[in-house]
Amino acid sequence: MCLGVASVGLTSCASNKSSKKIVYKKVESKQPTKPVESTQTTIITTPKTEIPNKKDEVFTVKLPEVNREFRAAWVASVANINWPSKKDLTTTQQKDEAIKLLDMLEANNFNAVIFQVRPAADALYKSNFEPWSYFLTGEEGKAPSPYYDPLEFWVEEAHKRGIELHVWLNPYRAHHSSGGPVTSESMVKKSPSNVLRLKNGMYWFDPADKKTQDHVSEVVRDIVSRYDIDGVHFDDYFYPYASYNGGADFPDNSTWNVYKNNGGTLSRADWRRQNVNTIIERIYKEIKAEKPFVKFGISPFGIWKPGYPAGITGSSQYDELYADAKLWLNKGWVDYFSPQLYWPINSTGQSFPKLLEWWKSENTHNRHLWPGLNTVEVKVSDRTTEITNQVKMAGEILQNNVGVIHWSIAGLTKNPSMLSYLKEGPYKAKALVPTMNWIKADLLAKPSLSVNAKTSEVVMNWNDYKMNSKVSKWILYTRYNNDWETSILDKTKTNQTILKHKDGKSLTAVALKAVDRLGNESDYVAQKIN
Repeated sequence: MCLGVASVGLTSCASNKSSKKIVYKKVESKQPTKPVESTQTTIITTPKTEIPNKKDEVFTVKLPEVNREFRAAWVASVANINWPSKKDLTTTQQKDEAIKLLDMLEANNFNAVIFQVRPAADALYKSNFEPWSYFLTGEEGKAPSPYYDPLEFWVEEAHKRGIELHVWLNPYRAHHSSGGPVTSESMVKKSPSNVLRLKNGMYWFDPADKKTQDHVSEVVRDIVSRYDIDGVHFDDYFYPYASYNGGADFPDNSTWNVYKNNGGTLSRADWRRQNVNTIIERIYKEIKAEKPFVKFGISPFGIWKPGYPAGITGSSQYDELYADAKLWLNKGWVDYFSPQLYWPINSTGQSFPKLLEWWKSENTHNRHLWPGLNTVEVKVSDRTTEITNQVKMAGEILQNNVGVIHWSIAGLTKNPSMLSYLKEGPYKAKALVPTMNWIKADLLAKPSLSVNAKTSEVVMNWNDYKMNSKVSKWILYTRYNNDWETSILDKTKTNQTILKHKDGKSLTAVALKAVDRLGNESDYVAQKIN
């Protein structure tokens, strides 16, 4: 994940009660998602439209739409950028830091975190294929002591707070220059035939080597199969930036010569791009085969090529990283796409709105387009106002199913004004992550709701979420006079006490919906309050 981008390109980077069974199926659709008006308030005035049915006692109301927006932050483990803050923290200290970060996200109405679990062919989880990360314990291959699984912990704590957890992996970096000595535990030593050394001290898997492709596939499938994650996320590091090798070409002569000797006809640049295209398509399909509800997202460098759109200057990921990110979006090999638009709105050569509009025009499969923002160090005098305006502008440009990812969580924790501006502005009300209509899911069963009206309050009870493992959240609706209020609750919440009178208004109705892992809502159940 880029730490900063200069006016003409990159300067420095360091990386990323229903027992009814729900069956997810992948379907392709080019139809746009039904527009949902996103509001910044949870109170909506609507006329009463209740129709009591005496036969089956159904109470019908017209409910407001719930807010939909992806609000995420990257948490980088490489070089101890975000978490853990040091490589020698105790297990308790690591957990305390994680909880503090997640509490901050929850309190400020974020709903997703992009957590780096594989910074450099290592693991911040119990891996079956790679060693424990140096950035976790200060020694590659050394497990935390007292033992715990950080990824398991992060998933559990994020979900408690209604926050999605996406695992962030770098596909090709085999060793980071800040990752301590290369030991016998390192993949550099364990898989030397497909690992290449760069002049800046980093090691890189050769993307052309089938052994590399199979290994990346195994790592991803292992995580998806064993952990209750919501998404898999790749960053912008494919073939390395030229500066990593002192400006020299990537040293892949061995695999290139094999390709040519076997009759390969592509140019070397096209061959490299094909190698990356192959792994992107493969990973997307394999994730869907394992768990269709797990999302796949990529956050490529923000510029595809200079001149796209007209007037854009800077580095070319197409030519330098051999990353044809436009193709991946055109092909629909992602569920969400987050180009790193790390420049100001008013930048001339790297205009934030022009680039976002261009990527939108390339989104032919109507996947979710959630740009990455440089919340840490966007080059302006007033970063807080700039980022807040970028969040708003992204909503104006994208209009439906909006969202952004903040690089990184440090831009929030170290800038209290940023948090307050977002919380008082675009993130004032909680929001659900937008649905993904190209992934089909059976409708969740309608919740069973009981209401006990007392003198001054109403006690609501509903299904135990454990009766339906596909429930992710609940949407609770309360109507005071004619004004509806919505609340998004964690799946473990199965009861709520509501005041019968508030702000001079009387409680007239309550309603409830269940929400699944993809953000799809069940039918509602409602009761009138007398």
